[in-house]
Amino acid sequence: MSAALPTSGREWHLVARPHGWPKAEDFALREVPVAAPGEGRVLVRNLHFSVDPYMRGRMNDVKSYTPPFKLDHPMDGGAVGEVIASNADGFAVGDHVLHGLGWREYADVPAKHAVKVDPSLAPLSAYLGVLGMTGLTAYAGLFDVASFKPGDAVFVSGAAGAVGSQVGQMARIKGASRVIGSAGSDEKVKLLVEEYGFDAAFNYKNGPVADQLREAAPDGIDVYFDNVGGEHLEAAISSLNLHGRVTVCGMIAQYNATEPTPGPRNLALVIGKRLRIQGMLVGDHADLQPQFVQEVAGWLASGELKYNETFVEGIENGFEAFLGLLRGENTGKMIVSLA
Repeated sequence: MSAALPTSGREWHLVARPHGWPKAEDFALREVPVAAPGEGRVLVRNLHFSVDPYMRGRMNDVKSYTPPFKLDHPMDGGAVGEVIASNADGFAVGDHVLHGLGWREYADVPAKHAVKVDPSLAPLSAYLGVLGMTGLTAYAGLFDVASFKPGDAVFVSGAAGAVGSQVGQMARIKGASRVIGSAGSDEKVKLLVEEYGFDAAFNYKNGPVADQLREAAPDGIDVYFDNVGGEHLEAAISSLNLHGRVTVCGMIAQYNATEPTPGPRNLALVIGKRLRIQGMLVGDHADLQPQFVQEVAGWLASGELKYNETFVEGIENGFEAFLGLLRGENTGKMIVSLA
């Protein structure tokens, strides 16, 4: 055990189910007592936690692949921090760990749910993004779910986000014939082409997605990595070549919708083109983790793979960071930093 521990810390609670866009009054930042960890547990001072689009779905009281957040309880999500007290074999004070109890300053974590991470291999925040769940999502979704092969033309929506930016670069590194991305601002479009090496990119706010995609990919596309849904999915179905594959990773365009959103009007094309459309959850691909870390760490070291992070400082700004993410104000991974 360590010396003087904090007696209290702050954590974000969900206090009402948002209807449409989340509002400040749906959340509360509360001070709670902090105690020494019980047997088999460690107390972690969080340094960074992740806010992610999937968390919006967990704020609704609906049955889904992951249970909804409970009202008047702390929310959770990916976090990295430093062990400040340990009552578990294999963990010492000063160790850095990745765990699932974010949205709070201090986390009492079961040791079996904590993974040691090495701050000398990469900055700690990278374990929430490029070397963490978002990176594995990109890797598994492109190579496993979409069965990417060299020579494929790949289209990514939400391409300047944490997952999308990695998908496009991984496709380029592995020999895509063409990589196209869409994003929500001209600055992000410039970033995709100039920094991430996309062959073409467009701002979906500048005109119909189908027209802009056709212009960017005159020979069609073989793989579509969907982070957005809606108009983007419809446009991709039109541009997909014979035996094209779609990985459906997210549908951020409809997360805050209060009415059912219309599906693509051209789904009949799936038949003639023999398209494959498959949803994915990163948890199904844990077996790829060792291969993923080894390969991606190599690409990071060689400079072939670049990544961006958007930091919001201070736990008191956690809700604003989440709202900013839903509005597309982040470039790359959105992280709340408590350091």
